[in-house]
Amino acid sequence: MDNTAFHDPSTLAVMMIAAAVTGLAKGGLAGVGVASVPLLALVLPPVQAAGILLPVLCVTDLAALRAWWGQWHRRTLRLMLPGAMAGIGVGWLTAAQVSDDAVRLIVGGIALAFVARWLWQRRGGRTAPIRPESPPRAGLWGAIAGYTSFVAHAGGPPFSVYALPLGLAPAVLTSTSVAFFAAVNYVKLIPYFALGQFDGTNLAASALMLPVAILFTALGAAFIRRMRTDLFYAFTYAMTALVGLKLIRDGLAGL
Repeated sequence: MDNTAFHDPSTLAVMMIAAAVTGLAKGGLAGVGVASVPLLALVLPPVQAAGILLPVLCVTDLAALRAWWGQWHRRTLRLMLPGAMAGIGVGWLTAAQVSDDAVRLIVGGIALAFVARWLWQRRGGRTAPIRPESPPRAGLWGAIAGYTSFVAHAGGPPFSVYALPLGLAPAVLTSTSVAFFAAVNYVKLIPYFALGQFDGTNLAASALMLPVAILFTALGAAFIRRMRTDLFYAFTYAMTALVGLKLIRDGLAGL
């Protein structure tokens, strides 16, 4: 996209909507952020869309960290982040080997299977069981989240597969997610820079989107703080299911 495209009303509108969606996700509305890259891909090549969004994600990570500072579950982060770093490394090494569409299909399938399992556990009004921390599961799902975040900014569903069954309070779960993806996104800057995604044009587009993204980060955090725990978990599982359906649809369309 050259600089003249910034003056096209339809392109600007799509960029601002994508920025708002990114901000809401960073504020705590888990799942909606996966729509950001597909939205930008309506007016930009998908790889460029991902490159433009990463600086926006990194800055909104700082705003989200400020909003949710210190409430994260430290053990979950300690268990998941090493796997996430390994997943990013695998994604960088194999970026040319696995298509983004195949990754979307896999992640979408994982998300739907996870939600289906939760619904099955709750059948008849029963509460889904709380699962304790598990280093092997944390490492596995952390690695998958790091990998899918690198290739498609779609690390949310794998993170949720591990973190949601822990039964954390909404503020703690949101803060843990924010801290996890802040670390992941800042590490991703290195391979994305090596892949040439941070030229002047892309960074100018990122700068245009930032004010809107930061505003909606604050709005998302305010909304989550007012939500009851039962509604928060129902909403989060519903968003995970919708994200899974969208990823499968986009993956099938691309293939």
